[in-house]
Amino acid sequence: MTPIDTGAFAAHWEVALPGLLVALTAMVVMVADLIVTGPERDALAAVALLGLAAAAGAALWLWAHGAGPGGFGDTLRADRYALFFALLLVAATALSILLSVDFLRQQALPAGEYYALMLLSTSGMIFMAAANDLIVIFLALEIMSVAVYVLVGMLRRELRSNEASLKYFLLGAFATGFLLYGIAFFYGATGSTRLDVLAQVAARDGLTPFMVLGIALVLVGFGFKVALIPFHVWTPDVYEGAPTAVTAFMAVGVKAAAFAAFVRVFLDALAPVAAAWTGVLWVLAALTMTVGNVSAVTQRSVKRMLAYSSIAHAGYALVGLVTATKVGGAALLYYLVVYAFMNVGAFGVLIALGRRGEPNEMLADFAGVGFRQPVLGLTMAVFMLSLAGIPPTAGFAGKFYLFSAAVDAGYVGLAVIGVLNSVISVYYYLGVLVQMYMAEGTRPIDAPATRPYLLATILVAGVTTLLLGVFPSGAMELARVSVASLR
Repeated sequence: MTPIDTGAFAAHWEVALPGLLVALTAMVVMVADLIVTGPERDALAAVALLGLAAAAGAALWLWAHGAGPGGFGDTLRADRYALFFALLLVAATALSILLSVDFLRQQALPAGEYYALMLLSTSGMIFMAAANDLIVIFLALEIMSVAVYVLVGMLRRELRSNEASLKYFLLGAFATGFLLYGIAFFYGATGSTRLDVLAQVAARDGLTPFMVLGIALVLVGFGFKVALIPFHVWTPDVYEGAPTAVTAFMAVGVKAAAFAAFVRVFLDALAPVAAAWTGVLWVLAALTMTVGNVSAVTQRSVKRMLAYSSIAHAGYALVGLVTATKVGGAALLYYLVVYAFMNVGAFGVLIALGRRGEPNEMLADFAGVGFRQPVLGLTMAVFMLSLAGIPPTAGFAGKFYLFSAAVDAGYVGLAVIGVLNSVISVYYYLGVLVQMYMAEGTRPIDAPATRPYLLATILVAGVTTLLLGVFPSGAMELARVSVASLR
């Protein structure tokens, strides 16, 4: 096998600027936590948001001035694909932090540790999206995951939170082993862990035995992170046991970052051997959509229902990757943006219904909410309709782009399965609306105005979900430009 020149090492620190700024903000938050006390701890959230704003500014600056060469020996890239995800992940984390301000005060959780861990996890997510090397993907994934393992167990006195953290850690470590074995086989096949080298070897040599093993094992690692069938078993228990604000962060941030790496490895580096993996992903997408939706139908816990819903939506998103085209990749990116806002909003309403020491996750807890708290009822209706894919919400536009890309690529059967699954999902999403507007409830609910940060997050998510549905072309064009920046 003729070796492929990987070029000379060059740092180009600017390509890592968004992720470094987020990591630096985490350090500042930890230092500030030693200084501020009492009610002043809310200022830690402001510090975190300022750091995220700086990271977003850096990403926009890099977008405007062009990506330039890759950094750190071309193991990191600041192409528009990476910058798209940097902006999405920063936005998702900012919304998660706003969700958490009142939640942390209510649950008496340590704000400094919480925000620092969330920021460190976000820095790992940003580096995952920018990685052009399998080892960098692994390191970034571990930075992201270890912080989330701790966040899931933040409610130390609750048994289910401890159980969820331990289960997520053990299964996550097991899945990481598969990912590392896959990386080892790719190295054996190519002599490098760089994705551009992997693409060149795949185009030159085609499918080799080591390449097949690498694809299979890496697929297991990514499948766990995005909760594909049959790697989904951790999702309902972990989502249910984690603090609700952390569940929102996991459902949005972790899934988006994992799909970012997923697309970069498969749609970019492994595009020359797409015939070897599109069939497997077709089966996984169909199973994930179907099992997720069918399981969600029987749930009486809204939080657990949203967990199974997130599994189903991973299946929808995977449809874009199955197409193995830039059009499908753009539809996937747009769908991840839509998914972020409608899920953060849905979990935000779930938090708004809760009071410390009282349950707030069962379907019966939504009884009469639509009339007693019209803002919460209306916004939750928007999120449920969007998750179901009902026009004119963003969820409908996202599914339309995904299924259209599948039809254009010749996967009509997969598109039909997706549409049928969307019909199934209408049943359990509308079940929440039925409870809110057709059942009477007496359970006391704090007025949303008493928690302004939470209310602002819910309103921003609701308005964005509607705007992305009514005017989808702008976000979709950004997604197209981003995917086009891949090789």
